Amino acid sequence: MTTQGQRGLPPEPIDRRRLITSVIWTLLIFSLCLFLPAGTWAWRRGWLFFVVTLATSFVATLYLRRVNPDIVAARVNRRDGTRSWDRILLGLLFAAVVAIPILAALDDERFHWSQVPWWVCLLGYALFLTGMAGMTWAEAVNRFFEPTVRIQSERGQTVIDSGPYSVVRHPGYVAGSLLFVGIALSLGSLWALVPAGLATLVLIVRTRWEDQMLQDELGGYKDYTQRVRFRWIPGLW
Repeated sequence: MTTQGQRGLPPEPIDRRRLITSVIWTLLIFSLCLFLPAGTWAWRRGWLFFVVTLATSFVATLYLRRVNPDIVAARVNRRDGTRSWDRILLGLLFAAVVAIPILAALDDERFHWSQVPWWVCLLGYALFLTGMAGMTWAEAVNRFFEPTVRIQSERGQTVIDSGPYSVVRHPGYVAGSLLFVGIALSLGSLWALVPAGLATLVLIVRTRWEDQMLQDELGGYKDYTQRVRFRWIPGLW
């Protein structure tokens, strides 16, 4: 599939005010979730994860801005038509994801419940970076990749079956689950795997409901499910 920019059309304009506000709030919430529950700004694992996350996010955004600029706009601009059930799931997902660094900070820096060695943290970074790469790949080939679930009729939404979508139907969610587990382990916490697991469970529910919606309402999607049978893991589900 080609992107809008690749077809010669100008990319969707970005609400720069919302973009700047979103970046500021994201950095503020991110730092508070890491260092406030840790009780100190000297948490080494927290700072390492903070820097790695900023660096990889910056590189991924620059890449996506070049190959699929509509994705950046989709993250920022307001959208109509989000399903009501998805708003509930997004609230649950946000709460679970925010709980991952909070619980990790309490565990690794303040109370030392898990006593996780550095090699486990390295495994976490491997999962985190794999998840980032998978998410970026999915976003790069899918110009309809948006934060919320809706049928994008005003944009002429069609089925995407290239790249990772030729292997599984929801590669972005697979990558997200790797990200959640990677965050917990990177920050040196086994207890943080609990909210990571809950976040993954929300994604599984979202996958089932979104997939059914696409089969019912998006032309060509049922045929796509015959070509690509599995939602997440080939041979399993």
